[in-house]
Amino acid sequence: MVTLKHLAEQLNVSVSTVSKALHDSEEISPETIERVKALAKHLNYKPNKVALSLKSSSTKTIGVLIPNILNHFFAKALFAIEKEASKNGYNIITCLTNEEKSKEINSLQLLSDGSVDGFIMSIAEESQKANQVEHINSILNHNIPVVLFDRVSDDIDCDKVIIDDFGAAYNATKQLLSEGRKHIVLIGDIHNLSVGKLRTNGYRKALEESTSYKNQPHILTIAKDDMVEDTILTLFKQNPSIDGIVSIDNTSGVVALQKALKLKYKIPEKLSIIGFSDDNVLQFTDPKLSTISQHTIDIGQASVRLLLNRLKSKDKEAYQTQTIKTKLNLRQTTK
Repeated sequence: MVTLKHLAEQLNVSVSTVSKALHDSEEISPETIERVKALAKHLNYKPNKVALSLKSSSTKTIGVLIPNILNHFFAKALFAIEKEASKNGYNIITCLTNEEKSKEINSLQLLSDGSVDGFIMSIAEESQKANQVEHINSILNHNIPVVLFDRVSDDIDCDKVIIDDFGAAYNATKQLLSEGRKHIVLIGDIHNLSVGKLRTNGYRKALEESTSYKNQPHILTIAKDDMVEDTILTLFKQNPSIDGIVSIDNTSGVVALQKALKLKYKIPEKLSIIGFSDDNVLQFTDPKLSTISQHTIDIGQASVRLLLNRLKSKDKEAYQTQTIKTKLNLRQTTK
């Protein structure tokens, strides 16, 4: 990125002279103004609007990048972010990446010209699966604060808000083990994401610790282009001994319950199911699905508070990772 300093060094003048020339100051000769503007145009110099904004006043605007607005978790998180931002006198500009790295890059570039004071975002699936996050680190290197929520990366040093993904799946699996379940299956479509890996590890750890559980871990990964209902139906038909299911995404637990009922499973007498979802699914299930609550509103609120604290601290404080505890809500699909 070309800066005022780069222009000044090439022209052998001061940074102040370059700045004044670009603003047609009467203190600078017409010849010097012409030389400065010609070089700036040749090098495609663009003013750092963020720096100018921070110098004068805050934009009072936050950029929010959401991977999938059709996902209830992200929709609810966005609601909480907007509400908390508004309460603190901030507006938000929302960009949808639709899980694509290119859209994530474009959104960051679009808003990093001084339109926002900082970003709150959850990493797009393409970026996370490929472990390519240079574009996010580039924003941080330009002193624009970023708060990551839900999907995070160890390769990005910034403030983060997460839930205890490992502990959530661990406790859900322990619950099924306490019921005496002998064939517990983990299902979901997010195994390649950071949250999916943590939840999978929590499930594995709970089984490893059990002295009475004899089966190997059974993990059903549902690909994006798979027919979820058919995949889960096939799972039941090929594995009649299944007596416990832990879902680690927002929908497969509901589908598993529907298919189990279709196959005449007695729930929870012969089969227990725990979903990973908020209460948006409860009105559609009978019996009522036991779920892991992510406390999404708390996640959104905490993300805004961390960003505002970062803006006030001016990078003087150490980065924080705030962990929101989950809650296992046992209802009619567990004993």
